[in-house]
Amino acid sequence: MLINYIGAFIVMILGLYIMMSKKNLIKIVIGMSLVDSGLNLLLVSVGFRPGGTAPIFITDLKPGAFFVDPVPQALTLTSIVIGACVSALALSLIIKIQEKYGTIDADKVRRLRG
Repeated sequence: MLINYIGAFIVMILGLYIMMSKKNLIKIVIGMSLVDSGLNLLLVSVGFRPGGTAPIFITDLKPGAFFVDPVPQALTLTSIVIGACVSALALSLIIKIQEKYGTIDADKVRRLRG
């Protein structure tokens, strides 16, 4: 269980490092996706309960059974959809930046004003 939290934080820190250290806009979007994936892993890990049953099977419930919390799973599903949309929008903006400025290097794009 602890390995999930450690893995989630490593993926998030790796994504933050990529976002701050790289100048290529596509690599920055990949870093954003890594942070999103690490956060999704963290949310799923928080909601996990060993031996828990799914909260939708009421007829198969045995005495003494307990449910897994469905809220982190719902939040993770929403986060996956939002992350995919943000990545698609960011990549489409990178395509437009490439067409207008001829580069996807963040430093070169910042220097071109106007």
